[in-house]
Amino acid sequence: MLDFTGRRVLIVGDVMLDVYCEGSVARVSPEAPVPVVLMSAQRHVPGGAANVAANVASLGADAHLVGVVGEDDNARLLHRIMGGRFPAVALGDIVVAPQRPTTTKTRIIGNNAQVVRLDHEHAAPLDAETERQLLDRVEAALPHCDVVVLSDYAKGVCTDAVIRGVIARATKARKPLLVDPKRRDFSVYAGATIIKPNLKELEAATHPIEADDEAVERAARSAAILTGASIIVTRSERGMSFIEAEGPAIHIPTAARTVFDVSGAGDTVMAALAVALNPDAPAEGAAHALAIANAAAGIVVAKAGTATVSTAEIAAEMARPSQLAGRSSAKIATRAQARAIAAGWRAQGLVVGFTNGCFDLLHPGHIQLLERSAEACDRLIVGLNTDASVSRLKGPTRPVQNETARAQVMAALGMVDLVVLFEEDTPAEIVAELLPQALMKGADYTVETVVGADTVIAHGGRVVLIDLVPDNSTTALVKRAMNGAAPQ
Repeated sequence: MLDFTGRRVLIVGDVMLDVYCEGSVARVSPEAPVPVVLMSAQRHVPGGAANVAANVASLGADAHLVGVVGEDDNARLLHRIMGGRFPAVALGDIVVAPQRPTTTKTRIIGNNAQVVRLDHEHAAPLDAETERQLLDRVEAALPHCDVVVLSDYAKGVCTDAVIRGVIARATKARKPLLVDPKRRDFSVYAGATIIKPNLKELEAATHPIEADDEAVERAARSAAILTGASIIVTRSERGMSFIEAEGPAIHIPTAARTVFDVSGAGDTVMAALAVALNPDAPAEGAAHALAIANAAAGIVVAKAGTATVSTAEIAAEMARPSQLAGRSSAKIATRAQARAIAAGWRAQGLVVGFTNGCFDLLHPGHIQLLERSAEACDRLIVGLNTDASVSRLKGPTRPVQNETARAQVMAALGMVDLVVLFEEDTPAEIVAELLPQALMKGADYTVETVVGADTVIAHGGRVVLIDLVPDNSTTALVKRAMNGAAPQ
């Protein structure tokens, strides 16, 4: 079960009020060629940095919001909404700037479609005195928070001085800092822990990007080198990618879902990342947090307007069979994807199991091993030796089937939830990467001789030895075939 109770997040940035005027459209105005919306309802919800705070609170964590509002009715309304619906959000450090209006976005909705948006804002940079007040409040709040989020919506609050001041103070306090960027020049965010652009924002900050993983990785890596931050790219229907200056990228596909409204989805992702990251080792826990944030994004885009998600919704989303259902190829993952998926399963409270082998020609012994392995866990990952690894272990005439064919056959089995290839001669490294809670192997091994057993046990897991079916082996099958012997 996901539980973020006790996690404390400081959110700094552009606080907004989102207004939804909803109604029906049945005719065009006689005064101009525009639809006439017959109003039926009006909703007010927190937006921008306030929506990040609301999402943090809805996930069970505590949020401390620092931003700027005007001295107006919309500011008072926003305070009432936040205090009534999200009492876990501390609002005492919001700065009131009488010379600025509270940033407000009013969306006119007709027949469930947005007709027009009206923005009421003053996006000029903050004056020096308001900057000073804001940074003083950030400094005072930092000791009481685990993670800092900088929510930049280009509405004037995140000036150069504020951005650099927040990053400097978070660095001094040794607090990880996440940035939702709007600048074309990412260098102003240098020193942040993670920067989370969408694809359009990454493209504006680097260069035109094709939609494929490799192009996104190249652009994000250049941004990572420039800023010293890890980059998380939200890619709409293509999911999310995590890229550091060095090391392999992690690409997580999104679950198929009808998109109703993308308003505020980035805020939900940022909130989920902030509460799910390990503040002591944010890079190490990125795959875990990414899986949770990806599930949260899939939920929120199916809701109308700016919305929040709960831990129960995320847990249910991550457990949906459709995440990996469909064609068997959907179960075949890269190592980076497998790390993220395993982390997501563990976060949801599921027992992740792992077994491995060449699985060159499937026989009854393999099937019994896999069936018993699946019974010992909630989600079974099978590690397959690559062709090069099989040849080193079994000789130059093996494998009989190449790694693509073996992976496809394995993924087609109902008891297998995920298939991942590894190139080493032993699964020690991939076991350390996936950290299964159950490690399964044939009973011809002992716990002491099972590769990876020490890693699994050290992390609180167990080793399960499965009885073998006598006289079943791929080597024997190959020899009989070569000798022209009748099948047994």
